[in-house]
Amino acid sequence: MARIHAAALEALEVIGLSQAPRSGVEILTGAGAVQGDDGRIRFPRALVEDMLAVAARDITLFGRDPKHDLHLTGSNVHFGTAGAAVHVVDLETNTYRDSTAQDLYDAARITHNLDNVHFFQRAMVCRDVTDNLEMDLNTLYACCAGTTKHVGTSFSDPSHVAPCFEMIHRIAGGEDTWRARPFISNSNCFVVPPMKFAEESCITMEACVRGGMPVLLLSAGQAGATAPAPIALAIVQAVAECLAGVVYVNAMAPGHPAIFGTWPFVSDLRTGAMSGGSAEQALLTAGCAQMHRFYNLPGGAAAGITDSKLPDMQAGWEQGITNVLAGLSGLNMVYEAVGMHASLLGFCLESLVLGDDILGQVLRCVRGIDVTEESTSIEAMKEVCLGGPGHYLGSGQTLKLMQTEYVYPILGNRMSPKEWVEADRPMLLERAIQRKNEILAKARMQIDPQIDAAIRTDYNIYFR
Repeated sequence: MARIHAAALEALEVIGLSQAPRSGVEILTGAGAVQGDDGRIRFPRALVEDMLAVAARDITLFGRDPKHDLHLTGSNVHFGTAGAAVHVVDLETNTYRDSTAQDLYDAARITHNLDNVHFFQRAMVCRDVTDNLEMDLNTLYACCAGTTKHVGTSFSDPSHVAPCFEMIHRIAGGEDTWRARPFISNSNCFVVPPMKFAEESCITMEACVRGGMPVLLLSAGQAGATAPAPIALAIVQAVAECLAGVVYVNAMAPGHPAIFGTWPFVSDLRTGAMSGGSAEQALLTAGCAQMHRFYNLPGGAAAGITDSKLPDMQAGWEQGITNVLAGLSGLNMVYEAVGMHASLLGFCLESLVLGDDILGQVLRCVRGIDVTEESTSIEAMKEVCLGGPGHYLGSGQTLKLMQTEYVYPILGNRMSPKEWVEADRPMLLERAIQRKNEILAKARMQIDPQIDAAIRTDYNIYFR
């Protein structure tokens, strides 16, 4: 970790980042960065260290309902959605179709009713909304209407931030109420790897910081393509780019809530295609989480992506391996953890509910083994073995711990073959479809009806 940190500082001093917007040049050079004759912004080591010292730590990402608040401290782990899938996986026909605002709203409603999916970041593009401003507004409203968990979103153009904030203030009940508990964060790809600022995204980020919105400083290079092929060096580049973001944000507003979003992906070097479900992806994500802990900064990265087109065995192993490694590494925010197929091109509502089962098992692994005086006492062994029944099935200790020590899947099938046949051979995907439909049938709008009616009067909302 120290070696990666040192290499990242060297990259910032020697290589720097190009293509900062004019406003960004003023902010960064005003803080002590240096713009060279080649236009690149370089970051002296002391500047980076100074900004790391004032960066926000132990932050809370708020939900509209306080019970959904996310405390990003230490190795606390939270799982959620993310991405920009352009298709929905339709399990009833095994086909891909364009994603819509209604699909996004439905995904938010399902997420609201899942115990192990802790936040909802925009997972799909509303492809039925052709106007980009209307798309950003519908994306924002579909997320907030579907859940009171913390929401993440992005903006397709800097000019859209102000009208979206107007909607946000209406949902919150006023600007002061919003600023007291900002329940939406901006997922911001402020860099275009390798080592370039994304001008429009930087301007958007500046507007979000001024508006009191937490930001996810997102660096999403692809190892072997837009990031170096060695896993360690891909992490170096991601760390360097996100450190530039830390300087940028804290030069504007010291201590503004920002998530260190080292988010490198993997290429299948035989074809150049993305491989989000690979073991290398799991290592990249876990390595990034270790760097977040190195800096003691709130951090986020990607896991749970599958390259499989459908929720099949491949999807299961890829989601399980990458999510459990992310969880055991103490990653604060695990993005894209459920629902994502075809290397982020497709989102599946049934996979979302199946993923809730996976995450339940992952979170049990994260919780670990409780080793205390009580849990290692041999009294229960004495009762069973010395004149007792010779088993623990009916013991008081077993009954007491059934709901705390053990986690039970909702959809996962633990029947014996005989029981399975007697139950008419239930199939996993059929049960997933059924549960999805049951949730959607009961899930309600999470916006006050009067506010919803007013918003629908003033905006062209594409979902019901």
